[in-house]
Amino acid sequence: MKRIVNQAQFNFPSYSVNERFARSAVAAFLLSLDPLVTEMNDLKTAVSEAVTNAVVHGYRDRIGLVYITLKIYEDDSVTVRIRDRGCGIENIEKAMEPLFTTGGEERAGLGFAVMQSFCDSVHVRSQPGRGTSVTLTKRFALKRNAE
Repeated sequence: MKRIVNQAQFNFPSYSVNERFARSAVAAFLLSLDPLVTEMNDLKTAVSEAVTNAVVHGYRDRIGLVYITLKIYEDDSVTVRIRDRGCGIENIEKAMEPLFTTGGEERAGLGFAVMQSFCDSVHVRSQPGRGTSVTLTKRFALKRNAE
């Protein structure tokens, strides 16, 4: 089992403007890894997609809390868990298909595909009526500033 070297947790109301806050907070926490710009941008984009899903789909008709848990492991891998207590997903497999959306014409249905393209793994757990948890895992390159 990998050893956790740092971790953080925070939550915020599911206002769409807070997606920017989530991206920035995750990025600030991960600066200790001295990531490449591309690595950081990839994970920030994946976090944005997961938070947007919680805001738009999880809490369709109400404001709730979005929870983020971050863990950095000794091998420079990171997990970011984005969780809501919203409506949940009826069929996870279907929801993860590219172009599938329950958000109407203004949504592209590419959120999970984007997350998968920018992370090493994406794990989704959900229960209808209880909420959804998306865990993103990404391994960062070895620290470049360690000598």
